[in-house]
Amino acid sequence: MGRRGGGAAALSAVGEAAALRGEPGARAGGTALVAEPGARSRRPGADACSVPVSEIIAVEETDVHGKHHSSGKWQKMEKPYAFTVHCVKRARRHRWKWAQVTFWCPEEQLCHLWLQTLREMLEKLTSRPKHLLVFINPFGGKGQGKRIYERKVAPLFTLASITTDIIVTEHANQAKETLYEINIDKYDGIVCVGGDGMFSEVLHGLIGRTQRSAGVDQNHPRAVLVPSSLRIGIIPAGSTDCVCYSTVGTSDAETSALHIVVGDSLAMDVSSVHHNSTLLRYSVSLLGYGFYGDIIKDSEKKRWLGLARYDFSGLKTFLSHHCYEGTVSFLPAQHTVGSPRDGKPCRAGCFVCRQSKQQLEEEQKKALYGLEAAEDVEEWQVVCGKFLAINATNMSCACRRSPRGLSPAAHLGDGSSDLILIRKCSRFNFLRFLIRHTNQQDQFDFTFVEVYRVKKFQFTSKHVEDEDSDLKEEGKKRFGHICSSHPSCCCAVSNSSWNCDGEVLHSPAIEVRVHCQLVRLFARGIEENLKPDSHS
Repeated sequence: MGRRGGGAAALSAVGEAAALRGEPGARAGGTALVAEPGARSRRPGADACSVPVSEIIAVEETDVHGKHHSSGKWQKMEKPYAFTVHCVKRARRHRWKWAQVTFWCPEEQLCHLWLQTLREMLEKLTSRPKHLLVFINPFGGKGQGKRIYERKVAPLFTLASITTDIIVTEHANQAKETLYEINIDKYDGIVCVGGDGMFSEVLHGLIGRTQRSAGVDQNHPRAVLVPSSLRIGIIPAGSTDCVCYSTVGTSDAETSALHIVVGDSLAMDVSSVHHNSTLLRYSVSLLGYGFYGDIIKDSEKKRWLGLARYDFSGLKTFLSHHCYEGTVSFLPAQHTVGSPRDGKPCRAGCFVCRQSKQQLEEEQKKALYGLEAAEDVEEWQVVCGKFLAINATNMSCACRRSPRGLSPAAHLGDGSSDLILIRKCSRFNFLRFLIRHTNQQDQFDFTFVEVYRVKKFQFTSKHVEDEDSDLKEEGKKRFGHICSSHPSCCCAVSNSSWNCDGEVLHSPAIEVRVHCQLVRLFARGIEENLKPDSHS
C-alpha cells in the first residue's frame, strides 16, 4: 500500500480496542505493525485500518497512568503500556487530516520495541524535510496568513520534529530578495504562507538564485535552465490559491502541511516569458492576454475595493468586450502523449507527465547529435486574427469557483502549455464560453475557440480599427460610461496587457518557452478514486 519511501509497508490497527501480539515482522513486502481485533470485533479484520508507513507523521509513548479502562481486555491488564501513532487520514474532497491511533500492550519491553522499530523506519524516509525556511505574507487574501500558520501548520511541524526559520514579509518582493541574499544550502525546502502572489515571489527567487549559482543567463530566451534541488511548499492563505488547488486538489492549509511533513515531491513545468532578449517573468499557471489581461490591469487601480475588485473589473471587462488583433506563432508539443481535449486530467503518478518527459529528453538528445531538426528549423504554426482572449496554461488553473479550471486536461509536468485562442464573437457566445468554466461541459466546443498543446509560442499585436461601426456606436451608447479609459466600446483597441500569474506585463509582444519539470513542490498531485478513511 505504501506510495513512497516505505514501499508496501503498512500499519494495521484497530484503534484502542486492540491487543498486540508477537514482534515486528515482514508482511506484504514490507515491515508492518500487526494488531488483532479486540472483544468488540466479531470477525477477523473488523474495524481495522491500514496506514502506509510513509504517511505516519510521528510515534510517541503514551502516558496511561490514571486512565480507566472499563471494558474489553484492558480490565485484565494490571499495568498496560501504550504508544500513539500520528498519521494521515483522508477526508472528503482531497483533504488530509491529522489522526491518532493508540496501541496498548501488557509488556513494557514490547511497547518500547514497537516504538524503536517504527522510529527507525521513519528515519529511513530520507525525502522528509528536517529544516525549512518559511515566508509568511501577513497581508495576502483576508490577512490570515500568520494565524493560519500558527494554528494549523506549526503544531504539525513541531510534532514531526521539523525546525524552521520564519520570515514575516513586510513589503513586496521581500521573499525573492531574501532568497538571492541568504545561504539556502542549509534548508531542505522553502515554504510560503500566502496566495499565488507569494508563491510567485518564492518561485522567482529560487529559480533566479539557482541560475545565478549555475552561471546561466536568464535573459537568453533559449537558455537551458537548471532545476533547484529545493522543494517549495505552499500553505494556502490567499484569495484564489490556484497553484495549490491544481496540485493538491484543495486549498486546505492542514492538507498542504501534511504533504510537506511526509516529504511528498511533485515536478512542475515553468514557462519563461521574454521580450527583446529580456526576461520579464516566469509563469506556472495562467498567461492571459485580452480578457484576463484587461481584468488584472483594471483591478490594480481598484485595490481599495479589496477582493471585490476582481468581480467589478471582470464585469467591466466583459461589458467592454474589447478584441485585439495580432499574430500567434507556436511550436506544437509533438513529444506529449496527451491532448487538451482528451478528457484525461493530470493526477498523482501521472503517466502522461512521466512519458512526455521521457520523449522530450529523447527528442532533445536527437537534436543535440543532429539526428533531428532543432527548434529553429522545426515547423512553426501561425494563427492571425482578432481575439477576445489568448490564454496559455501550464496547469488546469482550477480553483473553488472553477473546479475544472481553464484547461481541465492540462498537465503539470509534461513540458507543454495549453494555448487557448478565443476569437472575436458576440457577448452572448463569450458568456456561454465563460459559464462552461464552472460546469462539466466542454469549454472548447465552440467554433470561435481553438486550443493547441505547445512547447513554445510568440505573440505580436497589431492595431486596427473595428470594421463594425454599428457595434461601435451601440457600444458608445450603452457602455461608454463603464470603460472611460477607451474612446469607445465593442471595438478593436491598440494593445492589451498580459496577466502573468496575477501580475501585469505591459509589453504585448512576448516569447514564451516551457521548461519541463523545472521546480518541485511538496505535493503528489491530485489523488483519484480514494475513499475517505474510516479510522480516527
